[in-house]
Amino acid sequence: MGSGPRAQAQMRRQVREFLSTRRDRLTPEQAGLPAVSGHRRVKGLRREEVAALAGISVEYYIRLERGDATHVSQSVLEGISRALRLSGAEYAHLLDLLRAGTIACAPVTVPLRLRPPVQRILDSMTTTAALVHNGYLDVIGTNALGRALLQPPAPGGDRLNLARSVFLDPAARTFWPDWDAVADDVTGRLLAGSGQQPCDRVLTGLVDEISAGSQEFRTRWARHDVSFRTSGRQRLHHPVVGELDLPFESTALTADPGLTLLMYTAEPGTPSEDALRLLSSWTAVLR
Repeated sequence: MGSGPRAQAQMRRQVREFLSTRRDRLTPEQAGLPAVSGHRRVKGLRREEVAALAGISVEYYIRLERGDATHVSQSVLEGISRALRLSGAEYAHLLDLLRAGTIACAPVTVPLRLRPPVQRILDSMTTTAALVHNGYLDVIGTNALGRALLQPPAPGGDRLNLARSVFLDPAARTFWPDWDAVADDVTGRLLAGSGQQPCDRVLTGLVDEISAGSQEFRTRWARHDVSFRTSGRQRLHHPVVGELDLPFESTALTADPGLTLLMYTAEPGTPSEDALRLLSSWTAVLR
């Protein structure tokens, strides 16, 4: 997709869908407006209500929601963000979408392997399951424990792609007991990436592939929820060691743009710690 008419049309469609889904999720009461009696034709906020909350004219907001956002000021965007109660991730996604229609597309370079120092750091983590993924959610590097923890749900091939695994592998729902939360996170990350790199044909192809095979993914993609967790807890049902309940942390590798480090550990003195130790021992035997 270039910076010409096709890029403009794509940007306008994405802006329209994103802003309209943000309006739909908010009731007047949630937005701080007085309760309205009687029948409403829309389930969320009306455009004129968003405009009033943002302090702009209805006509201007309608143009913006249609993607006509040339030279829109930061104060207007901040007003719309407040009106629609956008999170930090959602506001950043809106800025990405608006910028996408005004810049020329450049070749997208996505790292496919780790720098040796990063791999050595991963290997030094013996009680933490660690992996690094790129913007496509390809796992491009792991330590031994991370490989043992997450490799089982990979649907074929040598490289695990977390998005394909979650949505296209039937075993994923067993492996991830809280599958819905994991699926939301995966979709949110891909949505954020699509706003940052609208010209990326590999990402577009991945989204098309998963959409063709998963109604669950298509439904989530249409919701435009770009939020995802960078820390928390995750339950896993591992085929070798059974149930695990692991805190996780996810952080960007600032020296390697586009790469994210994901780490799983276990609370001391818990059955999950015992299971993770057992998995580590099992891994050592296989090497």
